[in-house]
Amino acid sequence: MPFNSVIDRDDTEALMPEDAIREIFDNVEQQSVVGQLARRLRNGTRSEMRLPVFEALPMAYFVDSDTGMKQTTSLAWQNVFIRYGEIAVITPIPENVFDDSEFPVWDQAVPHITGAINQVFDRAVFYKEGAPSNWPDSLLDQIVAHGHDVSPGEATSPDAPGSPGELYDDLLGVGGVLNLVEEDGYVVTGHAAHPNMKARLRQVRSDNVPLFANVPGEAGRNRYTLDGEPIVFAMNGSLDKDVTPLISGDWRQLVWSVRQDVTWKMLDQAVLTDNASPPNIIYNLPQQDMIALRVKFRVGWALPNPPTRLNPNDSTRFPFAALIGSLAS
Repeated sequence: MPFNSVIDRDDTEALMPEDAIREIFDNVEQQSVVGQLARRLRNGTRSEMRLPVFEALPMAYFVDSDTGMKQTTSLAWQNVFIRYGEIAVITPIPENVFDDSEFPVWDQAVPHITGAINQVFDRAVFYKEGAPSNWPDSLLDQIVAHGHDVSPGEATSPDAPGSPGELYDDLLGVGGVLNLVEEDGYVVTGHAAHPNMKARLRQVRSDNVPLFANVPGEAGRNRYTLDGEPIVFAMNGSLDKDVTPLISGDWRQLVWSVRQDVTWKMLDQAVLTDNASPPNIIYNLPQQDMIALRVKFRVGWALPNPPTRLNPNDSTRFPFAALIGSLAS
């Protein structure tokens, strides 16, 4: 057998059930912060997806008499593209594991695979970390460019710095995170936050009523809300607590799409190395009696930011805002 050959799909059907592949894809959507909050579009069929969006809104006018002239208006569109990037992960597994049919191999592997994929995707959206060069600027950079960043303690508050009252103003007061989104004609539909925000949000109250609610959800799981909208905590490490502890916005405006469903290949005659120069061998599959599952899918995102009635100015209008900077301990 040639050194670089692979076991094909027919040879590994018993090892890699189809429902495990489906579970990987479903879990990526459910566990990714972006996947939970943003709007998913249909799957793409080409290397990019074109989204025509409004560039100028129509205008309407009163007619000044029974025979007055009705005015015309114009509409303008611009093209926004979702360009797909490939995310891949290789999971090595000892062959001896498969000799024991009682061992739940894929139950063990799937969480690690999906965890790796959703963290990479989320951090590429939030910070453009490791993202393709033709992807949009990071969500954080766009927030800052549009002046929608709020530093801890920036909003006016009579309380001491770092107090619950100050955090209330930073998030919900005039000039706070939510207010910046609302002033541009958008509705905040959700929040993404670092888990470190949980304790801080528990202290935020209005008339002694917590703003941070923990309400019953599906299957007995609790669902957290802030100002009535869901808040997703980035348990996958996709948000840095000292950089972007919280992002709020109209997540319907951020769209993402998958170029294709998850694809996989089982490798058994390969050498896996790291990125060092020269590379270091991590696993030698044939020599160590191992196989490796390679999983990949192609995904992309876009944030068209069309004009609204409240703010047609491209340089200041944006459907997201964020608390940016380290919170006082």
